[in-house]
Amino acid sequence: MPTGACGINCDVCKLRLLGICSSCGSGKSNEALKKLEAQKRIFGSACTILECARTNQIAYCLRDCNLFPCENFSFGPYPFAKTFLDMQERRRQEHPPALDHNKRPINVPHELWEKLKARDFNQLMNLTLAQVESAGVLRFHSLNEDILIVTESECLKKHKGVKWIKTDDPLFELVSLLYFTGVRSLHPLGRDLVSTKDLKEAHYFKGHHQLNLAPLLERYNDDMAGFNEAAEFLEGKAMEMADSAYMLLPFPRVPVYYLYWKGDEEFEPKFSVLFDRSVEAHFSASGIWSLVNMVSRALLMGANP
Repeated sequence: MPTGACGINCDVCKLRLLGICSSCGSGKSNEALKKLEAQKRIFGSACTILECARTNQIAYCLRDCNLFPCENFSFGPYPFAKTFLDMQERRRQEHPPALDHNKRPINVPHELWEKLKARDFNQLMNLTLAQVESAGVLRFHSLNEDILIVTESECLKKHKGVKWIKTDDPLFELVSLLYFTGVRSLHPLGRDLVSTKDLKEAHYFKGHHQLNLAPLLERYNDDMAGFNEAAEFLEGKAMEMADSAYMLLPFPRVPVYYLYWKGDEEFEPKFSVLFDRSVEAHFSASGIWSLVNMVSRALLMGANP
């Protein structure tokens, strides 16, 4: 795939077909090194975008760099128009679409809010390590963020700077409500780690119910350092498993383990997910699927500056 680090697809360029120009390749490729040397030899200077990608070992800026779009793009004459860069910057602040396993938009059932309002919040504090912020308001930590669940207005809020900002994220709302309405007992953690194959509802995780780890593999299949950075940004704890592994906490007492294998000549790179056995006491199989989708999405978004 001769796409350049900047995102230009040389596959569809006539200059490449005519032999007039060659692809820059990804920032990690030998083509990038050769192109930079040729640019310096012929023009006396090199493309700042390609040079930055090569220096920082970024394969493709649009996919792999959390600073995109940066000044190397906005101050340069090409390859993208300002309107495109503005669109990228704006849409990178949006939540990804919240979809179920059938690719349909998630709708949060109102009855989940009613069930939460009926719970004993002091009991929830003991079971989940959440805090009662005020009447009808729970506060908990998720990955790297402090969250409020406000039952009166039926919304979630995230702490941004000195303010609490309402978040419109149906997937996060759904998973949070499933957990806080479903948790009924306290379980010791770390004694028994299981995969989906070990769960009582293991049959659920087949076909289009399989955990959707393909986007993670596409993003990090040759970038373990990028995966590590994303996991640590989410306050993950490094574990001695696989080539790289982290325990992440979407809720204070709900650990989810992501394992990454780099692959070699015999085996392809691979991601897998493990859970504490207690997860099935709090979530149904579909809830576990949504939980993993939520955490995987956060890993894909990466270490946002």
